Amino acid sequence: PAHDLRTVAMNQPSRAEKFVLPDGVRKLTFTRDTKVANAGTYVVQKEDHTLGNIVRMQLHRDPNVVFAGYQVPHPSDNRIVIKVHTNKNSSPMQAMTESVNCLSEEISTLTQKFKDEVQAYKSNQGY
Repeated sequence: PAHDLRTVAMNQPSRAEKFVLPDGVRKLTFTRDTKVANAGTYVVQKEDHTLGNIVRMQLHRDPNVVFAGYQVPHPSDNRIVIKVHTNKNSSPMQAMTESVNCLSEEISTLTQKFKDEVQAYKSNQGY
């Protein structure tokens, strides 16, 4: 027999589970590595490859970062695990803070450029 679409949809988790943080759950946690100096692991809840890859790439731009990588533990697990290892001139906390600040600035710049282009287009079209 043909599958009943209502049954299939009922077995799917709610879409909100992918991005709504439950009460009492922290968005970001950090655990210092006990075996490797200047290394640690961040866990970011309710995020995926989009954030993981952009943060990893930004961390790689930092000359004090020895290693930066991320993983999504399982496709149905809506979190990313980011590992950061720095040299003695920095710390994982400092590297992550600087990377996030740089990304925030880049996004602000990109947003402003987009708004400027939309305004220029509207002006040229007689809006």
